[in-house]
Order: sequence, then structure tokens, then C-alpha cells
Amino acid sequence: MSNTHSLSFSAGQAAASQARAGSLAGIPAEKLSNSDLVLLCQEGLRPDRAAFAELMRRYQVHVEKILYHLAPDWQDRADLAQEVWIRVYRNVKRLNEPVKFRGWLSRIATNLFYDELRKRKRVREPLSLDAPRTLDDGEMDWEIATDMPGPEEDLTTREFYDQLRTAIADLPEVFRTTIVLREIEGLAYEEIAEITGVSLGTVKSRIARARQRLQLQLQNYLDS
Repeated sequence: MSNTHSLSFSAGQAAASQARAGSLAGIPAEKLSNSDLVLLCQEGLRPDRAAFAELMRRYQVHVEKILYHLAPDWQDRADLAQEVWIRVYRNVKRLNEPVKFRGWLSRIATNLFYDELRKRKRVREPLSLDAPRTLDDGEMDWEIATDMPGPEEDLTTREFYDQLRTAIADLPEVFRTTIVLREIEGLAYEEIAEITGVSLGTVKSRIARARQRLQLQLQNYLDS
């Protein structure tokens, strides 16, 4: 009885989604919500071209930020970002809850990073962030709250955030991933647990330990 009810419920959900997607036809993609764009991409043999392009436009920066913070010294991040969207294109029909697209996308980007990490045999320290040009050209956006600081204050702020980036880069892989997803991407603990495939308690422990390491390293910088 329960299995029959479950199948009936799933069929009902599918029918509702199909009807909803049908009602979206003709509406410009830029005026649709994120979940509606996903619904359109789930209809037909292939994702709707306009809807998928709009999802890419809205979330490209999100993907680039995740890959930058996880692998800032990798020169092929643009190729990795492209591979993320290829995986999204091929698997978007598997996303059961369109409203969770952002977390699902983050998981794809993070999993891709780990897939690539396992393939690479690095002979130097995992990450190096001594690339000040990245800040100068505005590629990095740390969303620093400031009211037009003066030159000296601006220099101090830049130096601090450069140290912060370096400190994050020095964290072990598992700590860096969780702290990036939490503090930079702003994901909930539950989302991070789902993305990384570990328990909620492990996520909280890793974030706490990462924060302790960052505080210690930044305190040493401030004291020097």
C-alpha cells in the first residue's frame, strides 16, 4: 500500500511539474525564477536552451568563486567551470527539488574539484596565493564592508585580506572546503554536510577547527 501511494505521489508531482513547465512557455527566461528555469530545463529531451543560458548567467560567478577559493593556484579553472556546466546540463533532470539548485550546483563544483584533485600529483605545497594582481584587477570579491577608506586604511585592509586568503589556502583540504562553503558561499551546515558527504557533526567540527587555525595564524600576523 505504501509503495503504491509513493508511486502515485511521485507521478502526481511529475504531472504537476510538467503542467507548470508548460505554463512557462513563451515567458522570457530573464523574468523567470530560478526554480522555474530548472523546470524548463527538465522538460523535453534536452534542457531548454534559453533557460539554461539564463541559469549560467545567474550562477557563473557563483561557480567561479567556489573553484577560485578551492583551487586558487590552478590555471585551468575556466576549463573546470565549463566542465561544471556540462555536468549540470547532463544531470539537471535528476534534480528532484528545483528550489535547491544552488546547493546542488555547489555540490557538483565541489565534487569536480575533488575528482581533479585525486588525478593530480602535486610536488609543491597544495595552494599558493601570492598573486597580488588578482586583487588589483578586481577579480576577487571579498565583499569588504567599508565607507571609502583612505589610502593607508585601504592598504591595511588589503594586507589583512591577503593574509586571510593565504591562511585559508594553508588549511588542509577538508577544512578549507568546509570554511569556504560556510563563510564565503554562506551555505547552511546541512547543505555543507550534503555536499561533502559527511555528518552534520563532522561539518561543525571541521568549521570550528578551521576557524581556530585561521584565528591563530591571523593573530600571529597582527602581533608581528
